[in-house]
Amino acid sequence: MRVLFSAAEIAARVDALAGEIAHHLSRIRHCRRRFLLQTSSARWTGPARPGIEFMRLSSYGLAKENAGVVHLLGDIPTGHAGRPVLLVDDIVDTGRAIARAAAQLSQRVTGDLWTCAFLYKPQRREIAVAIDFVGFSIGDVFAVVRY
Repeated sequence: MRVLFSAAEIAARVDALAGEIAHHLSRIRHCRRRFLLQTSSARWTGPARPGIEFMRLSSYGLAKENAGVVHLLGDIPTGHAGRPVLLVDDIVDTGRAIARAAAQLSQRVTGDLWTCAFLYKPQRREIAVAIDFVGFSIGDVFAVVRY
């Protein structure tokens, strides 16, 4: 296994990405209030203090190939109607998981919804879904995000 990015590179990019997101949200009047960060994992370094909710989806299981079917593990949190949401995914390759999560959130949350991918594989994309913020774009390699 080879390391794609050093801990220092990741920390610097996470800080820069948080700054980009905070700058974007600060320009939107109704987003100056506390937004909701919807994610499978979290490390937020921006100046805003978002509420954080976790959701889990699976499209790989124990395999190294995407099964093509996305399973929602648990349920989408409720009670956040009208709140702006930033949906964060560790790795976006086919786009199936983030598209499913965005669709589920759109049904339950009526506020603005933005997407963020820590690692983005544009060559693997099968589903059209907008990715508003990208940490790193990578090639078609099997990648694991370790915390």
